[in-house]
Amino acid sequence: MREAEAAGESSGLRPSDASRSREAILLLALAGFNAGISLRCVEPMLPRLAVEFDSSVSAAASVMTAFAFAYAGAVLVQGPLGDRFGKLRVVTLAMALSGAACIGCAFAWSLGSLAALRFVTAIFASASVALGMAYIGDVVPLEQRQPTIAHFIAGSLLGQTLGPLFGGVFTDWAGWRASFVVLGAVFLLVSLILFVRTAQSWPRPAPGRFSPLAIHRTLLSRPSVRWLVGTGVAETFFFFGAYAFLGAFFKLRYDLSFTVIGLLLAGYGLGGLLYSALVGWLIRALGERGLVLAGGALGCLLFAAVAVAPHWAYTIPCTLGLGLAFYMIHNTVQLKATEVAPDARGAAVALYASAWASGQATGVAAMGVAVAWFDYAPMIAAFGLGFGLLGVWLRSNLQRFRP
Repeated sequence: MREAEAAGESSGLRPSDASRSREAILLLALAGFNAGISLRCVEPMLPRLAVEFDSSVSAAASVMTAFAFAYAGAVLVQGPLGDRFGKLRVVTLAMALSGAACIGCAFAWSLGSLAALRFVTAIFASASVALGMAYIGDVVPLEQRQPTIAHFIAGSLLGQTLGPLFGGVFTDWAGWRASFVVLGAVFLLVSLILFVRTAQSWPRPAPGRFSPLAIHRTLLSRPSVRWLVGTGVAETFFFFGAYAFLGAFFKLRYDLSFTVIGLLLAGYGLGGLLYSALVGWLIRALGERGLVLAGGALGCLLFAAVAVAPHWAYTIPCTLGLGLAFYMIHNTVQLKATEVAPDARGAAVALYASAWASGQATGVAAMGVAVAWFDYAPMIAAFGLGFGLLGVWLRSNLQRFRP
């Protein structure tokens, strides 16, 4: 495992070149923006996909689960690839391949084929955020890193904010298939921009044997990394297990259009953007421990409020607040992911991203089974309680993530 201080080797840019570093971070955020749209555009489509492919909403959710599982597995290879071949090179190639796969989704002939193509899309789309965070860890000093990560994640958040709206509008007005054509074209454009702006600074591949499995095995022998992985699974299992089904819940309870559902679900991203704007003040006011505790408590209360809201208008501030609550916990853990293994930062962040995606996939799958037995409202509240308890645990255990 190479030392991450060689940012000129691992990222293609020297840490001392601040302007070039900022440009690279901006481009990686642009890549994350497109990945964010792709991640969440399917949520308001679920009822339409269920009708078109003659399935239940729970079965249609396999399209989201496939994306999340592919994301989880792919980053385990992408992290070591970024450490070895250069993070910018890997992201550029990955965006091109994700664009081709995303366009293929428009030609899906069954729910299974759509899930398979979404799986392939996610394999490559997942590179931008994980390697972007690792790149920031290479070139940004620790004392500036949490706000920088928060601002970088704002690109992905903006994509996730627009994703449900994008999916809802296209489903209503142009058909869900058209949305994947547009998304694929944007992925390809981002890849081209990254190539033009960064290719000259790509490093030569590092010499030596390349074994992602050995790298991850070594990292997982460290207790701090194991705690990081477990936390990554838990935070998204509880949060996205509930949030991913809010679209179907809103359709069932309020009979809203897909466009309105998309607008409501976009509140999560807006809440995350609000966090990005307030991150400096929140850290000073609450500190890390207060931040995770407040985030968990807020998320727990707002999921319960959504579950019992008598009118859909009451859910507008709830979805926005849920985005804020999630990132109060998530951004704090992201910072720990860039600290936990400085000697293999790309691989460590990839392990965390894989855990994050695995938690989302298993949470969505578990929620799909649970709502079939217990209905939406009680399970949304129950998953919210789990998220709140995670915040309580983190408050007393952040020291476990030290290298």
